Amino acid sequence: MRNSPWVMASYAFIIFLGVLIALPNVLPQSTLDRMPSWLPHSRVSLGLDLRGGSHLVLEVDRADLVNERLQNLLQDSRQVLRDNGIEPSGIRRSGDIITVTLRDPAQRDEAVTQLETLANPVGLGTSVGQSDLDVETPGPNVITLAYTEAGITSHGSAAVEQSLEIIRQRVDQVGVAEPTIQRVGSDRVLVQLPGEQDPSRLRQLLGSTAKMSFHLLGNGPNEPGVTMLSDEQGNPYPVMDRVELSGDRLTDARAAFDSQTNEPVVNFRFDTAGANRFAQITQANVGRPFAIVLDDKVLSAPVIRQPITGGSGQISGGFSVEEANTLSALLRAGALPAKLTVIEERTVGADLGSDAIEMGIFTGFIGFLLVVGFLVLLYGGWGVIANIALFINIILTFAALTMLGATLTLPGIAGIVLGIGIAVDANVLINERIKEESRKGRSAFAAIDAGFQRAYSTIVDSNVTTLIATVLLFWFGSGPVRGFAVTMGLGIVISMFTAVAIVRVAMVWTASRMKLKKIDIKPLLPIKLVPDGTQIRFMKARFFGIGVSLFLSTASVILFFTPGLNYGVDFRGGIQMEVVTEGPADLAAFRSQLDQLELGDVALQEFGSPNHLLVRVERQQGGEEAQTEAVQRLRAAVVQIDPTAEVERTEVVGPKVSGELATAGILSVVLASLAMLIYIWVRFEWPFAVGAIATLVLDVTKTIGFFAITGLDFNLTAIAAVLTLVGYSVNDKVVVYDRMRENMRLYKKMPLRELIDLSINETLARSLYTSATTFLAMLPMAIWGGSAVSSFAIPMVFGILIATSSSVFIAAPILLFLGDWRTRRAKEAAAVSGEAATEERDEFRQA
Repeated sequence: MRNSPWVMASYAFIIFLGVLIALPNVLPQSTLDRMPSWLPHSRVSLGLDLRGGSHLVLEVDRADLVNERLQNLLQDSRQVLRDNGIEPSGIRRSGDIITVTLRDPAQRDEAVTQLETLANPVGLGTSVGQSDLDVETPGPNVITLAYTEAGITSHGSAAVEQSLEIIRQRVDQVGVAEPTIQRVGSDRVLVQLPGEQDPSRLRQLLGSTAKMSFHLLGNGPNEPGVTMLSDEQGNPYPVMDRVELSGDRLTDARAAFDSQTNEPVVNFRFDTAGANRFAQITQANVGRPFAIVLDDKVLSAPVIRQPITGGSGQISGGFSVEEANTLSALLRAGALPAKLTVIEERTVGADLGSDAIEMGIFTGFIGFLLVVGFLVLLYGGWGVIANIALFINIILTFAALTMLGATLTLPGIAGIVLGIGIAVDANVLINERIKEESRKGRSAFAAIDAGFQRAYSTIVDSNVTTLIATVLLFWFGSGPVRGFAVTMGLGIVISMFTAVAIVRVAMVWTASRMKLKKIDIKPLLPIKLVPDGTQIRFMKARFFGIGVSLFLSTASVILFFTPGLNYGVDFRGGIQMEVVTEGPADLAAFRSQLDQLELGDVALQEFGSPNHLLVRVERQQGGEEAQTEAVQRLRAAVVQIDPTAEVERTEVVGPKVSGELATAGILSVVLASLAMLIYIWVRFEWPFAVGAIATLVLDVTKTIGFFAITGLDFNLTAIAAVLTLVGYSVNDKVVVYDRMRENMRLYKKMPLRELIDLSINETLARSLYTSATTFLAMLPMAIWGGSAVSSFAIPMVFGILIATSSSVFIAAPILLFLGDWRTRRAKEAAAVSGEAATEERDEFRQA
């Protein structure tokens, strides 16, 4: 029980390094700028919910991509056949298939050979050699071409990669600082722009394909090769399908003002080949209108007055200054290879973000102080050691977040706070074990050694079960929920070092320094919360406990259907806005005006204060584009109703994303439960696993009932709460189970009922103290945390109480029933085998 100097030095170095890495997070920028360059300068980056900004997820429009590729294939097929002297009688597109009909069937094989040159290999590894094009010959003079599924997937992946670069260029053009642009999955792009406040401009900037082309106008809508297009005002134009000049020939585009009208315009310039082609077109078509088309919208259709040979031109269309700047940025960055649809949008105002930081720090600090005070009251001076370890845990957590480059979100702060409460669990286990060993008469060092050894396996088991839920939360979660999982997971892992290694060294050093003969851990309170040697007969109330639990769970299931959960925008899709007004919001005026927008069911709700308004609109029919239009109309209506109103937060989730999030949420809870079932089965026995999972189901149903009866938003944050409670609930059961397993080895002849009561009484202090510290850590956030974490913190406070009581009154009785059942089965089997043996002996004697 001596502290090795090498161990002490290693621990000191880790703590020093952690402090050094975490220090920039609390230093002002001016101080950080004066520090030497060789010292760490990195900080934990803040999520958009803390600093304000916009979060968008865009998806490649598969139908648009296929349509574009087929249009190109149609033109390429005509070109390759013409170049090789093959004259088809017709080439037409029907759905996703292009059909080539030949005049001369004898040219079929040659035509197939030439058309196959349009195919490209796709795939990696074993799939190399697959073609993106399927060429078939259903008739002697008929050839069909269609893209294979592998080809479409490959082109979609390439489109995403190309889109990443174009989006990055567009964002750079408008000067947004520190953007995050990354690929998500096979066909999606995540864009996070801090400080950007105008989602409609973002959608225009990122969602516009920006495919520009120049066309001559036809004589009327019935003319072959003519498509009717319109401008922003709805004026129709008979635009010829043939592209005279493509926008990819542009080399520059800048917003300017017309010298005559002083209106905002966009001046553009072509490259050499484009300038020559532009000159040819204008020379041959003087007096004819020439349409400039962007994404199937006519920007303008001026008449060619004279040949334009300078390679430059001007686009005028009644633009505002901002629209001209956005259009020029789009043209400079180039066209997207396929249309991108905004399927998820979350925007937070900068003021709301700063308020969230202040509230997160405040609630976290209050929770930390409550835990620190509680530990000192429980364990006196030894509680101070636990608090020092807790403080080191927070420092190392921030150091790890900084090193990983992780993003801290408001749910992430909640994860740190909850991690504080759970990290105390190890300290409580250790202190309670050392107290037990001291009561047995062990010396100071022997009590410390035995206490840590006996607590270690319980600490590992309880933390592993919580980590299972955390890993699944990270796996299936997204955005801020992942931020919660990261901070929670880091806190748990780091607590294994601080609560076990650091505390052990500190306790040994203290005992050696003070030359203690015996460890006497006393509370500062005059009365013990849990007296030593409690002998409560918990199993006498087993039927009452299970009966009450079943009643509450049944009621919760009924509440789940009637009135049901208040599903947030994450799961049902639609639009949610937080609106702040200078004075109290006039709900009647807002409701009257918003109902006139005919956007379906519009729900209004005050929250926090009379000038904070939550606006919810149901998912719009018509896909993701309909959500975009509804957001713009809502924003305009809110400002019209109350000019002082500001939209501080906007969340838009399309039908596809909401369905995926709902599936992922349900799957994560189910998988977490199964993973814990397997772990407990392996670490203990099957009755323990069945008891834990049965209790878990009852705990989860009660939590769902709590959501239903309180009307709290059931969203991604709520799923985080449910998953955390799953881990916490099993964590609590594991501690009791671990003591039961230990007592089964010590008291082999003790009846199971008495053994369970003994184990619960021995772990009662730990269960109550850990629940109290976790409860105190989360309580300030539940009260003052605000709407962003209310769906997490409030159910957690409720769930902690449920999980603690269920360990005693549900999990233990179920284990008793299963144990008695298994004992009876064993006796019956033994009796049957005994009777069989007796009959065999009788038969042997008769023989």
